[in-house]
Amino acid sequence: MKKADKFVKNAAGRMVPTIINGEQVIPFKGINKYKPAHKGSAPRVPTCIEYPRDGNKIVKNLKQALKQAGLKDGMTISTHHHYRNGDYVSNMVFDIAAELGIKDLRWLPSASFPCHAPIIEHLKSGVVHHIEGSMNGPLGNFCSHGKMKGLGYLRSHGGRYRAISDGEVHIDVAVIAASAADMTGNANGVLGKHPFGPISFSKTDVKNADKTIVVTDSLVDFPCYPWEIMGNDVDYVVTIDEIGDPEKIVSGTTKITKSPDRLLIAERCAKFVEAAGILKDGINFQAGAGGTSLAFVHFIKDMMLEKCIKARSMVGGSTKFLVDMMEEGLTDYIFDGQTFGLEAISSLRDNPKHIPIGIFDIYDFHAKGNMAQMMDVIVLGSTEVDVNFNANCVTHSDGRMLHGIGGFQNCLLAKCTILAVPSFRDRIPVIKDEVTTLVAPGELVDVIVTERGIAINPKRKDLIEATKNSGLPIKDINEIKEEVDQICGIPAKPKLSDEAVAVVEWIDGTILDTIRKVEDS
Repeated sequence: MKKADKFVKNAAGRMVPTIINGEQVIPFKGINKYKPAHKGSAPRVPTCIEYPRDGNKIVKNLKQALKQAGLKDGMTISTHHHYRNGDYVSNMVFDIAAELGIKDLRWLPSASFPCHAPIIEHLKSGVVHHIEGSMNGPLGNFCSHGKMKGLGYLRSHGGRYRAISDGEVHIDVAVIAASAADMTGNANGVLGKHPFGPISFSKTDVKNADKTIVVTDSLVDFPCYPWEIMGNDVDYVVTIDEIGDPEKIVSGTTKITKSPDRLLIAERCAKFVEAAGILKDGINFQAGAGGTSLAFVHFIKDMMLEKCIKARSMVGGSTKFLVDMMEEGLTDYIFDGQTFGLEAISSLRDNPKHIPIGIFDIYDFHAKGNMAQMMDVIVLGSTEVDVNFNANCVTHSDGRMLHGIGGFQNCLLAKCTILAVPSFRDRIPVIKDEVTTLVAPGELVDVIVTERGIAINPKRKDLIEATKNSGLPIKDINEIKEEVDQICGIPAKPKLSDEAVAVVEWIDGTILDTIRKVEDS
């Protein structure tokens, strides 16, 4: 079976396959041009007959749970990434699968990280056929060089939720790490020895999987409350010594930048929001967890204090910086899909106005008014942008797939989406004639802020008019690109073959772009 076949040009001008890993897919048709019907995946309704009447679902170990769940060749296994680079459970699952002689599994993580590099050996041996989820670091590099048996499939957080709940992706076994759980499977991520925050990304998994296994290192007396995962959706409970390291939730991309250029970019983002009239009492906003986005929050905080402005809500991934703002009375609520730090975890546990939310609530395509659309402004990072305001957050300019989509695409639905990027990295221009990989269609990117100037999408005449006398360095994006090209020169295009190694899905389930194999130099 070919990984991908029958390539056609989609509405974004990208060549994409219509058959992926043997299944028919739909090429991107344009923004709001395709509306998938919410068919629903007919979630199974578990019966209590097959379980003990006292509700005790504890089995002796994860291997036994996987065997009782009927693990076999070709199944789809889902896990979540709330521990980020500190996750222990996912590697255990595939080590056990290898022991059992299982082959050709599809792994459906909400994201993977460098800590999951051991799974490369299972990809090589055939235990794992392919990954459908963001691949950060070694796994992405492995896939970029065409070494994965199947085609990688990248979805946003909201896109993953939609695909599962619409029945496009069927989960055979969901393995859910929970920092606290009781004998019947009620579970959360805010209590126990190693709390990590909400388990938002797994809510659709447990509702739709044929079998669900909860793995915990803190078994508590019934009931485990608050319960984000309810025992009625859980088949087996497993206790192990450690499920993950919360200290590794925080990474280099979740710490405030110290770079003078990036601090300037963050300050300009804040000044643009102020000049555009977006910064006002009752603002709703979200900022990513990257270093520049966190610095933006710092500058916004100072402006809010100066103007006596209070936000109605801030949306996380929450960080210490958002928590500090809440404690200083600068917002009414934090809505949180995942946490990036121990302070944020404590706040989520203890503050009733720090509210866990599901991915349906903020990002899902079918939600009747998801929170992303309610945000007045969202500030994000990007690996590349181009003169048509298209953006890439997955591959580097050499074509290697080293980052995930996360909520990036879903955030583009905000009232104003700002990309905060340096004009070049390591003397390689960030602003291109055309991005290497299309992840964000340019019509949804409103502003690009660099240390050399601010470019406003010509479609946003309201923002152009609002900031024309602001004193900010508003420039045509081509002007910024020409300035950077004079400094750095125009680099050679990456050496990519015609072979597809992965695809990028748009939030409606259509195929937006193809990621090509990186040729070894």
